[in-house]
Amino acid sequence: MELPAALYLPSGDGAFTATALTIGPWDVGLQHAGPPAALLLREAERCSGIEGGQTVRLAYDIFGPVPVGPVRLRSSVVRPGRRVELVETVLEVDERPLMRLSAWRMRTRPDDPAAAVAQEAGPGPAPRGPADSRPEVPAFFTTEVAYHRALEWRFAAGSFNSPGPATAWTRTGCELVAGEPMTPLQHLLVMTDAASGISAALDWNTATFANVDLGVALHRPPRGEWLGMAARTVLGGTGAAQCFAELFDEAGTIGRSSQSLFVEPRPLA
Repeated sequence: MELPAALYLPSGDGAFTATALTIGPWDVGLQHAGPPAALLLREAERCSGIEGGQTVRLAYDIFGPVPVGPVRLRSSVVRPGRRVELVETVLEVDERPLMRLSAWRMRTRPDDPAAAVAQEAGPGPAPRGPADSRPEVPAFFTTEVAYHRALEWRFAAGSFNSPGPATAWTRTGCELVAGEPMTPLQHLLVMTDAASGISAALDWNTATFANVDLGVALHRPPRGEWLGMAARTVLGGTGAAQCFAELFDEAGTIGRSSQSLFVEPRPLA
C-alpha cells in the first residue's frame, strides 16, 4: 500500500491541498481535525515575533468540518510582545472560516531555575513504553488510506476498537507539509485530536461524537519521536460529553488536552 508522503501539499501564498492522509472517520470527503490543527500551529509559529519561543496554550474552535482539498490560512498577532504574545490563525475554505487557533507563546530562558526540576520529572502515565505496547489499526475507517495511517499507533492500555479509556503512543509516518520534517509539537497536534477517538464511550456504528473545540496546555515542549496520551471520555447524558487527556513523551508528562463533544445517534443506513 503506497501512502502520500505528507498531509498537505503547499500551493503558495498561504494555500495548501490536503492529501488522502487527512481523511477522517465520519466521511471520506472530510478531514480529521488533527492535521489542520497542526497546520494552524505551524502558521502561528511562523508568524510569531518571539524567535525560538515556546507555545504554551492552544485553543481551537471548530466552526465546521474541513473538506479534503484546498485550504487557506491567515494569521495575525493579536497581542504582540517581546516576552509573551498571542497569535491567532484561521483556516478557510472558499473564504469561509472553518477552524481558528488562539495560541499563547512565551520567550524561553536558558537560565530558568525550574529547568533542572522539570528534567527530573518522572516518566509519563503510560504503564508501558512504546516498545512494549501493542500495535493496532482502527477498524472504523471506511477507506484504507486515511488519517489513521499518518501515525504509527501502539496501545499501552485500552484499544481503538473497544470503548473505554485508553493510553496510546504514536510515531509520525509522514510529513505535515511536503518537504518539511514534522516537528514534535506538530506531531502532538496531529495526534491529540484523536483523544476522543481512542477513548470512545459509544459505538462508532451507532453514534457520532464530534468535537467542537480542542484545548492544549503545555508546561514544556514535546521531545523525541514517540509521543503519547492517556485519554478518557465522560458522557453528560444530555447530548454533550468531555474528553480529557494527559500528554507525555518518553521523558515524562508535558501537558493536558480537553475536547467538548457533540453527541447524537447516527442515522440508520
